[in-house]
Amino acid sequence: MQKPLILVVNDDGINAPGIRKLISIMNEFGDVVVVAPDSPQSGKGHAITLESIIKCDKINIDDGPQEEYSCSGTPVDCVKLALNKILKRKPDLCVSGINHGSNSSINVIYSGTMSAAIEAALGGVPSIGFSLLDYSLEADFSESEKFIRKITKSVLDNGLPGGISLNVNIPKSVIGKKINGIKICRQAKAKWIEEFDKRQDPKNNTYYWLTGKFVNSDNGEDTDERALENHYVSVVPVQFDLTAYQEISKINNFI
Repeated sequence: MQKPLILVVNDDGINAPGIRKLISIMNEFGDVVVVAPDSPQSGKGHAITLESIIKCDKINIDDGPQEEYSCSGTPVDCVKLALNKILKRKPDLCVSGINHGSNSSINVIYSGTMSAAIEAALGGVPSIGFSLLDYSLEADFSESEKFIRKITKSVLDNGLPGGISLNVNIPKSVIGKKINGIKICRQAKAKWIEEFDKRQDPKNNTYYWLTGKFVNSDNGEDTDERALENHYVSVVPVQFDLTAYQEISKINNFI
């Protein structure tokens, strides 16, 4: 039988420890093709490149069976190029990550990791975005591996409904504390309260640095944030349709 074809992407860049770990895990499941940004692209969301060229060069970073391409574009550019030009057939799965840092709750909107996964879902490819709640480049991925394997195998065996991607967030490894399991959740209703720190450069030019505080006002027991607080892996099925269906009839009454 033909091995599954797996596309691996990310937003932290092709050299990030998270994607290198994800590649090594995916090599256990099938034939792996990596198309990832040549530099960090965090927070790019669903951005695409329109006003400049995109370079995509075949490279070799690790000794492994995977085929790798380093792309000058965004995470979504990487998926579009892979599906349209690089892959010889439609992949059986697209995995994005492992992201260094959370993509739970409102963060899914800004995430290049999840936007890449959602773009693959738009193309009819079952997809998963993996994130670890640890921003460090020295992050410990060891405890997350068994959960990544379990979720990957489940999706390869059972598929996903059309247009659906899984947003998987994994608690940070803590010495002496095991992850309790996996919970299928909804996205918490939380937000960032943002501020721009106004500063001056050495030439007295004004510039701004974005700062902020994450505020979770959702007390529900079924949210991704609650699962992560209780040291569970959170899995949220997400889709690209942003229509507020419940409001259509109400707004139709006054417009």
